[in-house]
Amino acid sequence: MAKSAKSLLIGSTQPFSGKSAIALGLARQLRTHHNIQVAYGKPLGTEIGNAAEPFDADVQFVATTLELSASQVGSPVVVLTDNTIQAQLQAEQAADSRQPLASYLQGLQGDLILLEGPGTLNQGRLFDLSLSQMAQELDAPVMLVERLQSLNAIDDFLAAQAQLGDHLMGVLINDLPAERLEIMTNLIQPFLQREGIPLLGIIPRNALLRSVAVEELVKQLNAQVLCGGAHLDVMVESLTVGAMNVSAAMKYFDRARNMAVVTGGDRTDIQLAALEKSTHCLILTGQITPDPMVLTRADDLEVPVLSVDLDTLTTVEIIDRTFGQVRVHEPSKVECITQLMAEHFDLDGFMKRLGLEAPIPSNL
Repeated sequence: MAKSAKSLLIGSTQPFSGKSAIALGLARQLRTHHNIQVAYGKPLGTEIGNAAEPFDADVQFVATTLELSASQVGSPVVVLTDNTIQAQLQAEQAADSRQPLASYLQGLQGDLILLEGPGTLNQGRLFDLSLSQMAQELDAPVMLVERLQSLNAIDDFLAAQAQLGDHLMGVLINDLPAERLEIMTNLIQPFLQREGIPLLGIIPRNALLRSVAVEELVKQLNAQVLCGGAHLDVMVESLTVGAMNVSAAMKYFDRARNMAVVTGGDRTDIQLAALEKSTHCLILTGQITPDPMVLTRADDLEVPVLSVDLDTLTTVEIIDRTFGQVRVHEPSKVECITQLMAEHFDLDGFMKRLGLEAPIPSNL
């Protein structure tokens, strides 16, 4: 690792805040506009790709997307599984992860080393790999990536400030709904300023980034695919429930875009109406076989039709939860977050705060 290399921890107080997406967008901006080479690591792995040989799916996707070499990617020091947690609990002398962490940066080469931290302030504490422990051990600044779910999030920001102290470089608000922009600008931003918590940017909510592949809905709902199995890579951006009469349902269908429609398997009228709108997936509850003409029409339109052994409320709850935990693992989403970062993140101010300078061209 070059002596001039900087490091940055990207953390959060709540899981699924968009840390990997922000890391991707930031890395591409730095490389494109300032020729800064970025290395990436995730000391505490959480996304398991294979139980027999665990790895972190986010690490693999970021490394592939950024075309990083082996010297620019850091494998997790610990991957959180039931097995690793049980082994740590049963050990007479718990394994100390600080020594592996101390040498973690030495194996990474780049002008800036981005380290994705745990999903919460306390995740990983059993292994001495919580966000504050990593910040102290590496003496690294921390950028928090947060979704402003409610005003209660302010307590989390203050808790992070108390734990991280001078290591907290600032907060980036991600996925902010348009209706919360005013309160963010007029109330929360001035408060953060008074508390000495820098605001590094506000990324607005984007339908594409929150979209979910139909294949993921099949997995989460344990659904049976009745037709359209070749089109499960289609992305769903919104959810509509067809539980009313057709006339009322059409008003909702007209306003939605790229939607999944949840309705009863016996509601042929709703199903056919939905297929004529911006529907990317039909999800039928009650395990009732739909009318053959519905499946024929869906096949013609290349719309997957799923059947679930769940009631409507449970189905909607699962889909809502899936939207809230979506990951940026599609090329179109990478391009989207890169553009959003370019528009809503003060890259030059970030570099100044981090003390990061663009490398001097070798021909000068």
